[in-house]
Amino acid sequence: MKIAVVLNTSWNIYNFRKGLINSLLDKGNQVITIAPKDKYTYKLMDMGCRHIPVKMDSRGANPIKDFLLILELYWIYKKIKPDVILHYTIKPNIYGTIAASFLGIPVINNVCGLGTMFLRDNLVSRVAITLYRIAFRFPKKIFFQNEDDQNLFLGKRIVSKKTCDLLPGSGINVNDFSPGISETRNKKFTFLLISRLIYDKGILEYIEAIDSLKKEGIDAHFQLLGQIDEQHKRGIPKHVIQRWIEKNQVEYLGTTEDVKFFIENADCIVLPSYREGTPKTLLEAASMAKPIVATNVPGCNNVVKDGKNGYLCKLKDSSDLASKMKLMHSLEPKSRSEMGAYSREFVKQNFDEGIVIEKYLSAINSIN
Repeated sequence: MKIAVVLNTSWNIYNFRKGLINSLLDKGNQVITIAPKDKYTYKLMDMGCRHIPVKMDSRGANPIKDFLLILELYWIYKKIKPDVILHYTIKPNIYGTIAASFLGIPVINNVCGLGTMFLRDNLVSRVAITLYRIAFRFPKKIFFQNEDDQNLFLGKRIVSKKTCDLLPGSGINVNDFSPGISETRNKKFTFLLISRLIYDKGILEYIEAIDSLKKEGIDAHFQLLGQIDEQHKRGIPKHVIQRWIEKNQVEYLGTTEDVKFFIENADCIVLPSYREGTPKTLLEAASMAKPIVATNVPGCNNVVKDGKNGYLCKLKDSSDLASKMKLMHSLEPKSRSEMGAYSREFVKQNFDEGIVIEKYLSAINSIN
């Protein structure tokens, strides 16, 4: 089969769909990746994919650009004639599906997460719901990464139950993300938050919680790892981050292509996000047997079971986040190790990448 995989960045395809693509290639399928060109494009080509670059601005809504995106995807799809198209993220899900519908090409969509757009009742959310409702009449299958998102779409009558199915996020290669040979024992307890530096990931709450813990005399390292994204409408300005660094509020680690090193050298992973699909960073942390502190919101609470492999805190509540971080810090090493062991086993049972791949292969085969 000729299978197209469409996403908002080549980085996203390589880092989140590599296992699925390798499986498709191993079974003799031709895989065509369609995404804006970046340094990961060449890695996809080295894997054996044919790549077609596309112009796609994932950071905002511009009616003219979005209409042109539909046209661009239409002509790409018409030229390459794929047997099935796999869409991920908002714009491919909506505009790619509309383009494919004109050509009668079957699509399988993946709602990777809704962000905070659906938490607000404003013009943007109403337009998004309308566009989803139009586009989602056409897919053969729509995968959701958590039950809350699926129920939200069903409740708003955006999708029908017969086309929906649940996935355990993007899945995780539990063999690749495995605990270190020896358990980390930092002289000073280390908290680590891994995320793009946008407000909706709870970065400000993390900084406020750090300030509160330091005032209480908690002696710990507080780290932040992730890309600065000032172009994002909810991106945190670079000068704000620089001020945090200068005031020694947080240790900013920049970006990395080897997140495992930093997870292994942390004692606890923190993610006070406002909403997620199923966050890959938490799956990676749990697979590496780390305890977690995260918000009690869709996506995060799929991975964190309160009191068993970490603690859940209230949404947008830096005081509650600080109290949960303090509680984690105060635990005996044996208790944290038990939490880490639960994390590892829970992910192995429920979020193994193989589960995701098998569901995709089944959905693709059902189209034939």
